[in-house]
Amino acid sequence: MEGPWTLLCLLLLCLLLPGSTLSQPSHPEEEQGEATRAPSHRHAARAERDHEKYHRNPDKQPPRSQCVRCCDPPTDSSAYPMYQPLPHINITILKGEKGDRGERGLQGKFGKAGSAGSRGHTGPKGQKGSVGATGEACKSHYAAFSVGRKKPLHSNDYYQTLLFDTEFVNLYGHFNMFTGKFYCYVPGIYYFALNVHTWNQKETYLHMVKNGVEVVILYAQQSDRSIMQSQSLMLELQEQDEVWVRLFKGERENAVFSDEYDTYVTFSGYLIKHSGEP
Repeated sequence: MEGPWTLLCLLLLCLLLPGSTLSQPSHPEEEQGEATRAPSHRHAARAERDHEKYHRNPDKQPPRSQCVRCCDPPTDSSAYPMYQPLPHINITILKGEKGDRGERGLQGKFGKAGSAGSRGHTGPKGQKGSVGATGEACKSHYAAFSVGRKKPLHSNDYYQTLLFDTEFVNLYGHFNMFTGKFYCYVPGIYYFALNVHTWNQKETYLHMVKNGVEVVILYAQQSDRSIMQSQSLMLELQEQDEVWVRLFKGERENAVFSDEYDTYVTFSGYLIKHSGEP
């Protein structure tokens, strides 16, 4: 019993004592007040020291705070310099001398072709031009001949040129009656025709020759009666070419009939187209 009573007595004793820490409740607000009062004493002391310092020396001013509100007007002109507007200069009047011309650049790509425009109005009639220079005279080219023979001709051991004794047409004398040959002086395309009368019971065998080369043949077999036989062709001749008729040599009986009363043998030719014409 002594133990519980003893503890109870001690507890009552502690509650009754005034200086006991258990009887005094804690006040956090007071503790915070004391903590805040301590800095205020320090600020007050600092303010008194600054006042005594700058009142003893009036020329010396306290340093200005670096923190300034932008909305406050400046109190010192040296602290905030006023904005000075700069004069405006027109650059176009400060034009220098013209520089040298640069090199020509590369040609650009061709653009797309545009659509065709509408047809314009007819312009006014121009003035009459001056008379041109006189041109060359028109050159016409002609060549033609037609000859005949009234004598018969019989073959022998060599070739014979058929000579003609009758001249129907011989323009500019291009056909030589003594040699029996046509000489080309106007180059171009010519037409030639040969007509003969055969001899009965004999062959008729002739060639048209160009520059010594046989071109075409006129031939008729032996027959009890004589007939008219013909041959024609076109040749392209150059200047100085020659064309004539030749009787074949006498390997067999070969003859051309004619008499002094009628012309049975004819040889003709003429120019169709000059080689210089388009």
